[in-house]
Amino acid sequence: MIKQITLRIDPENGSDLTLIKDMASKALKVSLESIDGVQVLRRSLDARSRKPVFQIQVAVYCGEPVQEIMQPVAYQPVKKGKKVIVVGTGPAGLFAALRLIEHGIRPILLERGKNVRERRFDLKTINTDGITHPDSNYCFGEGGAGTYSDGKLFTRSTKRGDVKKMLSILVQHGAVRDILINAHPHVGSNKLPKIIESIRDTILECNGEIHFNSRVTDLIIKDGTIKGVTTRDAEYLADAVILATGHSARDIYDLLDQKGIQLEAKPYAMGVRVEHPQNLIDSIRYRSPVRAPSLPVASYSLACQVGKTGVYSFCMCPGGMLVPAATAPGELVLNGMSNSLRNLPLANAGMVVTIGPDQYQKYSKLKHFAGLEFQKEIERKAFDAGGKTLAAPAQRLTDFLEDRVSSTLPETSYIPGMVSFTLADVLGPFISDALKQGLRIFDKKMKGYVSREATLLGVESRTSSPVRIPRMTDTRMHPQVLGLFPVGEGSGYAGGIISSAIDGDASADGVFAYV
Repeated sequence: MIKQITLRIDPENGSDLTLIKDMASKALKVSLESIDGVQVLRRSLDARSRKPVFQIQVAVYCGEPVQEIMQPVAYQPVKKGKKVIVVGTGPAGLFAALRLIEHGIRPILLERGKNVRERRFDLKTINTDGITHPDSNYCFGEGGAGTYSDGKLFTRSTKRGDVKKMLSILVQHGAVRDILINAHPHVGSNKLPKIIESIRDTILECNGEIHFNSRVTDLIIKDGTIKGVTTRDAEYLADAVILATGHSARDIYDLLDQKGIQLEAKPYAMGVRVEHPQNLIDSIRYRSPVRAPSLPVASYSLACQVGKTGVYSFCMCPGGMLVPAATAPGELVLNGMSNSLRNLPLANAGMVVTIGPDQYQKYSKLKHFAGLEFQKEIERKAFDAGGKTLAAPAQRLTDFLEDRVSSTLPETSYIPGMVSFTLADVLGPFISDALKQGLRIFDKKMKGYVSREATLLGVESRTSSPVRIPRMTDTRMHPQVLGLFPVGEGSGYAGGIISSAIDGDASADGVFAYV
């Protein structure tokens, strides 16, 4: 017999399998001796009451062997035959490559940036010298944007594919097993580089190819079918092309447009990053001035409607830091990250507003690029407000609500620093007014959230792409170009590490059916 039950357990005993087995015995009214094993399938923290508890879903085995919840894949070297170009080595590209190998297809990965280790030197240059390398930054390079901006693995895209398989592949390549059961799994930016290197090793050991510093500059299309791509230094031919370039590869959108390949505008969101002392968030969430050692650092997720406009938190990073995520000189973009321990003194999150055609009406002549141009405008304004450096325009949250310039600013985790500035002058009235209303609503949900110790920093503008590359639902292939498969965040059909990985995995199935 295998029985699944849900138990509630004190945080300090949340990993005690002996206690869990005893609780399961009592819940099922069976003897301890009849239980061959228990396995935690899912663990989440319920902090709604004054005494937080872990809610755990458990499989109880009686007279049955305990089953392994991990799903490792036995990758085999690919022999000569079909080959597919994968442009981009973020999660969509890497997981597409792994799935191609499962299908016996050789992937050729082209990455505009550097490998995951060499990227670190350029990230340091961004933070300390304010120099943005257009091909190697927090967005571009092996592993994509998620590698050095937190590594959260939570997704709501459970109907799009096998989330457990994606998580198992990460564990197979070095991630901690807890991600298989935690409701909000997290790896951390300090752990992901080794995992990415391990995935690279698997691809190379299976006769795949990976070429760094290889930005795609042209597509080779003949008679409506893609035959390959051109980089700055070489030409690559293949049976299909998976385009997994991420939401910030604006040059790829320009290239597709120049080729007459159909694109679409899509809604997106923009706003700010909000930074609080982590102990303040802990005290609000746990209703206690001191967080118990058995409890994880607190996080939050907030959302509301202001009229027809959505306002919501995005990419919340407890115990984390802010990073400059621009991809070109003359623009300012912020993102957040946390290491695996999440033990830094400040918490940050994106606080964003949904953006639609009404907000970028003045760029309507640009059609599918109208929203992208508005995004660029806000990023340029933020850069100028910071003194034409990567210093972020910033305002105390309370001053933002009262339209006051902040005479002083709290400490920040953002290494390039802050400049006191009226953020409404960067964001414009639509975004700033919606944010003000949303923040007041959130303070009612989390009393104390509106605090003088909280800082708003601008801007958070890359939540998703303002452009979508259309594709057919069943195959994920572009309706206009045979053999071209747009996937991941850059295609406009995913958002985050796991949803992008699922999309890449599924695209490889479409490629297999095509080739």
